Amino acid sequence: MSPINRTPGTQPTRRGGRWERYRVAHPFSAQDQAGLWGLILGVVALAVLLGWALDMKGGVVIVAAVPFIITWFEKRRTAFQFDAAGARFGHVLLPWTDVTQFVVATPPNDQHALIGARLRPGATLPAGAVGPSRNPAMPAPIHVAVPRTKFDLAKMVRKARKYAPPHIEIVVADPSGERAAGQGPPHAG
Repeated sequence: MSPINRTPGTQPTRRGGRWERYRVAHPFSAQDQAGLWGLILGVVALAVLLGWALDMKGGVVIVAAVPFIITWFEKRRTAFQFDAAGARFGHVLLPWTDVTQFVVATPPNDQHALIGARLRPGATLPAGAVGPSRNPAMPAPIHVAVPRTKFDLAKMVRKARKYAPPHIEIVVADPSGERAAGQGPPHAG
C-alpha cells in the first residue's frame, strides 16, 4: 500500500486511477470534431493496411493507438490545467517552481474569464512560448481566455489548496484592485 500524500503539490496524487488535476477545456468545435474523426479514420486505415500487408491483427493497432488519440485530443482542447507536472496555459507548460500566483480576471461584458500566472523573480517563459496578446484586464505575463460557462473559481481554489504546492496563491483582479480568491471585496494593490 502506498503512503498518503500529506503535503500538497510535493508529488503526483492519484485518486480513482487518475492523476488529480484541475482542467478547463475549450468548447468542442467543428474543427476538433473533424480532427478527431480524421485521426480515427487514419488509424483504422493503418490497421487495415497492416492487417493486409503483414497479416497482422488490425485490432492491435487500433487498441495501441487509442491512448495516443485520447491524449492528443485532450491536449488540443485544454485551455488551462494544473497537475503534478505544473501549470499548462494552452500549449505552454510552466513548472511549479516558476509559478507564484494564479491571477483570475473576468472583464465586464465578456464571455471569457482570463486565467494567468505570475512568475517568480528571474523566471522566464519557455523558449518559443507564444501566448495571446496582452489584455488590459490581465496583469500577469501569461494567460489564457476560457469560456465563463466552463470556469469555476471555487473549484479551482479547492483543487489548488488540495493538490498544488503550498506557495501558490490565487488572486482575483478587477478594475478596483486585487484580492485573494474566496475573500471579500477587493483592495487596491
